[in-house]
Amino acid sequence: MKDGYDVVIVGGGAAGLGGALTLARARRSVLVIDGGAPRNAPAAHMHNYLGREGTPPRDLLAIGREEVGEYGGEFVDGHAVDAQASDDGFVVRLAGGEEISARALLVTTGLVDELPDVPGIGGRWGRDVLHCPYCHGWEVRDRAIGVLATSAVATHQVLMWRQWTDNVILFTHTAQAFDPVDLEKFAASGIEVVDGRVTGLEVRGDKLTGVQVEGRGVVARDALVVPPRFVARSGLLESLGVETAVQEMGGTVLGTYVPAGPTGETTVPGVWVAGNVTDPRAQVISAAAGGVGAGAMINAALIERDVTARVEARRASGVR
Repeated sequence: MKDGYDVVIVGGGAAGLGGALTLARARRSVLVIDGGAPRNAPAAHMHNYLGREGTPPRDLLAIGREEVGEYGGEFVDGHAVDAQASDDGFVVRLAGGEEISARALLVTTGLVDELPDVPGIGGRWGRDVLHCPYCHGWEVRDRAIGVLATSAVATHQVLMWRQWTDNVILFTHTAQAFDPVDLEKFAASGIEVVDGRVTGLEVRGDKLTGVQVEGRGVVARDALVVPPRFVARSGLLESLGVETAVQEMGGTVLGTYVPAGPTGETTVPGVWVAGNVTDPRAQVISAAAGGVGAGAMINAALIERDVTARVEARRASGVR
């Protein structure tokens, strides 16, 4: 690693690599710090990425690293634990104690999916325990799908999944009573409602075959939709004074995120964010696009700083 970089990017997923590629092509010195734990690691393939449909997530990251490296971008495998402002920008400290200086920071640390406390769902997450129909709906089309309700948001989820199959069951689990209007929508759509707490999964071989419901036994299902709580990986940002916000939908808290302006800049000048850390709904392609946009804005900000410094130096020399 060099003594300092124009930009240090914390997080080497699609957003981080998108920003790194943009900045490296702008002839900026760039270092990407990555802990090697992408959110979509359990998924075998990614979808809705034009030109890369069905690509395994880790293959995309390997391709991205190679492309960034071709333009001089650098990488270090490790965890950035905190950062602080310095005279010329920021100093980022790694878990091993190393310190790296940067004129600007792009944080693309993503989020953590906190799953409901139901035995077995963690080990099948991203396989046949799912969340996003745009990511996995086609793969389980026309199959027997269950939707785990933990709040009223399940109304939106179960009606959305009905687009991919007409064999949908809503497990009320820990959700409160549903509005009669919603129940009418379920009935009209052929969605069965099963009351009772879900206590586990039935797995045979390496396939989900059913959902265990208290007082009911096993209800046959091929996949289970589970709503996670989206928690921003914001520790590094909080060390700089950047605050998180709560994301809600219909009065239900879905998780946390880091607010940012349209360019991705946070409330701390010189610190940008992109990807799931600021937009929990972003899929891989939109996270990459967010990183590209933030990278361009960082380059523009650094150009302004460089030009201002040249003007001041010129004036100080007595040249008018």
